[in-house]
Amino acid sequence: MPRKSNTRAAHGSGTIRQRPDGRWEARFFVNGQRKSVYGATQKEARQKLTAATSDVDNGVYMQPTHLTLDAWADIWKKTYLTDVKPGTLHTYTYIMGKYLRPALGKIKLAALTAPAIQTVYNKLLKDGLSPKYIRDIHGVLHRCLSDAVAVGYLRANPADACKLPKKAAPQLAPFDEAQIGAFLAAIQGHRMEAVFYVTLFTGLRQGEVLGLTWGAVDFKRGRITVDKQLQRSRDGSGTYTLATPKNSKARHITPAPSVMAVLKHERAIQAQRRLMAGPAWSNPLDLVFTNELGHCLNPHTVYLNFKAIAADIGAPAARFHDLRHSYAVLAIRSGDDILTVQRNLGHHSAAFTLDVYGFITEQMKQESAARMEAQIRALKQA
Repeated sequence: MPRKSNTRAAHGSGTIRQRPDGRWEARFFVNGQRKSVYGATQKEARQKLTAATSDVDNGVYMQPTHLTLDAWADIWKKTYLTDVKPGTLHTYTYIMGKYLRPALGKIKLAALTAPAIQTVYNKLLKDGLSPKYIRDIHGVLHRCLSDAVAVGYLRANPADACKLPKKAAPQLAPFDEAQIGAFLAAIQGHRMEAVFYVTLFTGLRQGEVLGLTWGAVDFKRGRITVDKQLQRSRDGSGTYTLATPKNSKARHITPAPSVMAVLKHERAIQAQRRLMAGPAWSNPLDLVFTNELGHCLNPHTVYLNFKAIAADIGAPAARFHDLRHSYAVLAIRSGDDILTVQRNLGHHSAAFTLDVYGFITEQMKQESAARMEAQIRALKQA
C-alpha cells in the first residue's frame, strides 16, 4: 500500500509533503505555476523552499532544468571536455559510465542531493574501492556539476557537501642499498638494462622514460628535457603516441654522468639495429628506447620484465614505480635538497615531495643525532 503523504503548511509560502519514495517535496507558485524542490529530509526541503521563495520575491528565481545527470553528462563531455588530454577524457568517461551514471544518471540535476551522492560514495567504499579512487570519482562528478552551476542549470553544487574518505598514506617500497646493488647486477646484459638504469637514476615515470626522445637528450650540456610521455591511443588501434607529462609542464634534469654515458651507448646500439633492420626500421617518434625494428617498447612487457628481475633479487612485491621512489630516497640521502628533488621528479610543489618522502629526512635527522652523540663521547674521552 502506498505510503500516506504527509502534507502541511510550511513556514512562509508553500507546502511540504513526504512523497511515497521517502523524499520530501516542497511546493510553491511562480506566476501562477506550481514548482517543486526536493530534499532527502524535511529540513532540507524547507531550506530549499525558503531559498526558492526568497528568489521569487527578489525577482531572481531560476527555473530548474529538467536535464538528468545522464543527459547533462553527454553534453558535458561533448562541449566542456574538448581541451583535456585523451587519457584524461578516457578516465572521465570510464568513471562516469562505470560508477556514477548507473547510480545517479536518471536523477534530474535539480533533484540531485548531497545525501544521494554520499550514498553512492559510501557503497563504493564498502565494495572495496580505495579512498583515493573514491576521491578521484568525486573529482569527476564535482567538475561535471560545477560546469552545470556555471551555465545556470544548478544553483549550487550538491557534491560540495559530501564527506570524502581520508587519503591513505602512500605505501612506499624503495629499494635499499643492498637491493639496488643486487638489481644492478641482475640487469647487466638484459635487453632492457638501459631502461631500468636510466629510470633508477633519474626518477622518470614509466611513461616518461619510454617516451624519451633523442631530441630531448642534450649530450653537450648533459641535460634531459622531460616534456613527453608514451601513451596508448584511446581509439582502439593499439598504437602509441606521445603526450604531455602528467602535470603538463616540461622540466629539465641533469642526471649523473654515468646516466648520460648509458644513453650514449644506447644511441650506438640503436644505430646498429637501424643498419641491421634496413627498410624494416621504423622509429617515427624518434624514441630512445625501442625494439630491434625501432618500435616503441610495450609498457606491460617492460613491467613484466621488471617484475621478474625484482622477484629474482627477493623483492617480488616491488612495482616499476618503486624505481622512482628509490631514486628520490637516493637523492635525498646523497644531500640533494627537497626543492631539487621536487623539480627533478616533476612534483607540483616541494611541500608535496616533503610529504611523500619526509620519513627519509626524519631518519637522516636521527642518524645525524647519533653521529653527533658518538662525536661528543669521543671528545669527552679525549
